[in-house]
Amino acid sequence: MERRITQKMLKGYEACLREEEKSGATIRKYISDLNKLMAYADGRPLTKSLLLAYKEKLYREDGYKVNSVNSYLVAANRFFEYMQWYDLKVKTYRVQKETFCPESRYLSRGEYKRLLREAKKEKKPRLFMILETLASTGMRVSELCFLTVGAVKRGQVEIHNKGKVRTVLLSSGLQKQLLLYIARGHIRSGVVFCTRSGEPVDRSNIWREMKNLCKKAGVEPDKVFPHNLRHLFAQCFYEIKKDIAKLADVLGHSSIETTRIYIRTTSREYRKQLEMLNLIELWC
Repeated sequence: MERRITQKMLKGYEACLREEEKSGATIRKYISDLNKLMAYADGRPLTKSLLLAYKEKLYREDGYKVNSVNSYLVAANRFFEYMQWYDLKVKTYRVQKETFCPESRYLSRGEYKRLLREAKKEKKPRLFMILETLASTGMRVSELCFLTVGAVKRGQVEIHNKGKVRTVLLSSGLQKQLLLYIARGHIRSGVVFCTRSGEPVDRSNIWREMKNLCKKAGVEPDKVFPHNLRHLFAQCFYEIKKDIAKLADVLGHSSIETTRIYIRTTSREYRKQLEMLNLIELWC
């Protein structure tokens, strides 16, 4: 029997993902990835050879990084499981874990401070407070909708995400800043960070505003995106506590392996550690 992906199948799969309580972002990603596979198939039936060619094209021709290719393959494989097309599943590329984070992707504490100063200079209090909130709590940008006036007054945020509930504490300094922001903005109740239309700010709003700060702040745009503030929090927290299990709980990770990604040092720091081994003797 010839197997093709149809929009009707995708609607059924989307409903299944909702029942599994997958996040909205995850569902959109899976459906988008499957539409990409549909476009590649262009009406042809799905076969193992076609999927292997698709895998090769993503990597060799389209130039996607291995992790990105793997994400497309995972989306396809999970859909095949849903359809019980198990023979179509394709192995992902094996990736050796990086021991350090490339300098080009690492947002330093100093660069973060420059972004804050620039946001203050440009009189963007909402952006300033969003940057501070994400960096000092480790919250995901999608979790800002749980930061309400009531939560700020209590000094803690209860976050419901991916079928789990966790509590994020606000430092006294952040709580004071947020209360002042709420008072000045005459925000009486509900979500603290909203657009002019009253909707909670989303990733695209914040991403765009952050990018606009880069040039004047002297920070490479590739380093500046909301999730990097979560990484910055993780690195700073780990420097103090050196407790990866505690950090995993704070970030809401089910696996410590996920947390390890967040605390990799930069290549510069890794090189310093190598030098400190003191295992080199001069030949002459």
